[in-house]
Amino acid sequence: MLKESATELNKTGLTSEKDDKNVTKVTNPYSRFLYAISNKETLDYYQRKFKFFLDYLEIDGADISEQANNLYKKIKLEATDSDWFRDTLINYITYQKSRVTGKQITAGTLRNYYKPIKLFCDMNDILVNWKIVTRGLPSPKRAGQDRTPTVDEIHLILEFGDVRIKPIVLLMVSSGIRVGAWNYLKWKHVTPLYAPNNVLLAGKLIVYAGEPEEYFTFITSEAYIALKKWMDFRKSYGEQISGESWLMRDMWRTTDMDYGAKTGMAHQPIQLQAGGVRSLIHRALFKQNIRPVLQKDQKRHEFKALHGFRKFYKTVCEQVMMPGNIELLMGHNLGISQSYYKPTEAQLLDNFLLVVNDLTIEKAFRLKQQVTILQEERDEVLNDLRVKDKMKDEVISGISDQLMTITRKLNELENR
Repeated sequence: MLKESATELNKTGLTSEKDDKNVTKVTNPYSRFLYAISNKETLDYYQRKFKFFLDYLEIDGADISEQANNLYKKIKLEATDSDWFRDTLINYITYQKSRVTGKQITAGTLRNYYKPIKLFCDMNDILVNWKIVTRGLPSPKRAGQDRTPTVDEIHLILEFGDVRIKPIVLLMVSSGIRVGAWNYLKWKHVTPLYAPNNVLLAGKLIVYAGEPEEYFTFITSEAYIALKKWMDFRKSYGEQISGESWLMRDMWRTTDMDYGAKTGMAHQPIQLQAGGVRSLIHRALFKQNIRPVLQKDQKRHEFKALHGFRKFYKTVCEQVMMPGNIELLMGHNLGISQSYYKPTEAQLLDNFLLVVNDLTIEKAFRLKQQVTILQEERDEVLNDLRVKDKMKDEVISGISDQLMTITRKLNELENR
C-alpha cells in the first residue's frame, strides 16, 4: 500500500475541528464511527466492544478516540501488507471462538464483538471481505436457555424499598418494553383508557416518541395506577408535574437533612435514564436475594434482569393473543406482512384485555380484578334472568289474552 504525504493525510480526515458554533465536525475516523450510532445504549455497548478490539491489537493511544484514529492510520497509511488487517480480524475472531469454547461467552455474543469493527470500517471506507472473515463464526443457538421470572419473584422485587420500583417493574412487565425506552418516556406518553361505565381498562403507552422506531402499546390498569401514584407522590413534594415530566427521575431530599451532593431537591428533577433503571433493578434483585452473586462455576443467572420482563410479557401473551398483535405491541417488525396486516387500536386493545389479569402482579390487585369480574358475571346472569322473566311474563300475558279471547267467543256462541 502506498504511503501518503502529510497533506494527503489531512485529506483522509485524521484531524478534528469545530465550526463557528462550537459544534464538533465529523472530520476524523472515530467521529465518523460515532456519527453512525444514534442510540445511546447501542453507542455505549459498541464503544466497549470496539475498545476490547483496540486493546487486543495493542494500538497506542491515550483513549479510545486516539486509538481508533491510530488504527485507521495504520490500516490506510502504514500497512505494507494488504492482507494484514483481514488476517488480524480472523485471528481476533479465532481468539473469541476460544472464549466460546471455554464458555466465557456464547456464540451469539461473539457476533457482537465484530459488529462495531465492521461499522468502523464501513464508515471509513476500509474495504474488508467480510464473507471470508465471518466464515468461521459458530452458529448461535436459536434461543437462550434462560427462563422468565415467575410472578412470585416479580412480586418479591416489588417489595424492594424504593418507591420507583413498583411503577418501573409493573410498566415493563405489562408492556414488554426494552430498557432503552426509558430514555424517551414522559408523562404525556401515558394515557388512561376507560370503559363507557368509567371503569379503568388499561393505559396506552407511546414508546420511542419522535423516533423512527416509535410505536404504541398498552399497560395494565395496575401499572397505570402505580405510575399515577408515583407522579402524585412527586407532586406532593413540590415538583411541577406536566406532560413534559420524565416518567422516571432521580430521588430527592425528603427532609431537611443533608444527604450529600448526590441527592437533589424535588423541584429539580433529573431524568433517570436506562442505565439508572438497570442499576436499580439489579440492586433490587440482589437485595431481595432473587439473583445472588454468581458462584465460581456459574456463567449466567437463570433469567435476565431487564430482558426477563420482556420475555415474561411475550410468554404470557402467547397463551391467548394473536401472534401478529403481540409482535406489533412489542415494537417488532412484521416484515412484508405489516404492509397488509393493519389492526385498529380498538382491535389491539380488545385482544390485549384478554391477558390483563395474567399480566397483573400484585395479589390484592388480582383479587380486586377477580371480584370485579365476578360482579360483572353476576350482573350478566341477573340481567339474563330479568330478560327471561320479562319474556315469561309476556308469554303468560299472551296466553291470558288468548284465553280471554276464546272465552269471549264461547260466550258469544252460547248466547246465540
